[in-house]
Amino acid sequence: MSDPYASRPSVHEERTDGFGTVRVLPLDPAADAPLLHRWVSEERAVFWGMNGLTGRQVAETYAHMDTLGTHHAYLLLKDGAPAALLQTYEPEADRVGDCYPVAPGDIGIHLLLAPVGAGGPRPGWTAALMDAVAGFVLRGLGRTRVVADPDVANEKAVARFLRQGFTAGPEVVLPEIDLPDVYLPEKKARLLFLTREVAFGG
Repeated sequence: MSDPYASRPSVHEERTDGFGTVRVLPLDPAADAPLLHRWVSEERAVFWGMNGLTGRQVAETYAHMDTLGTHHAYLLLKDGAPAALLQTYEPEADRVGDCYPVAPGDIGIHLLLAPVGAGGPRPGWTAALMDAVAGFVLRGLGRTRVVADPDVANEKAVARFLRQGFTAGPEVVLPEIDLPDVYLPEKKARLLFLTREVAFGG
């Protein structure tokens, strides 16, 4: 079967022995909306905050993000198959920037993994994918520290980041945002940090 993503240019690519090749593609809001709508509509994605949105609303959300210079969305492919949705943002241009002292070289991320397929659990799969994410944001984008802000109630995500080498920061309350183009409810989050030195052993 042909790769429907083969013609789309990637901004980063990493191959890991024993895992495969991860390509990072800029999100296409229109083309990728049906796939993302399926992902964000699942119960497991409740903390992503898009449960209940229509496919059109998902497309509009990412079309709006595409107009911003500080927030970006990417589709991650593992050996040609969709594996995750990655969002990056400049902390000083995000509500999280009001909750901790932003340092030069910081970059924020949100990561939504693709559903587990019919094959069931994939030992080591998530860790290898997150290694590729770190390679993209720290090496590919030339940053020095990654910031994540999962909901404190999302214990699986917090544990996943900690296993990946992130250091737990404080619990913070991200304020509500109610603008014409975006609405974000108040969120109690756990800040987590990963430096380039920790990610790559110096």
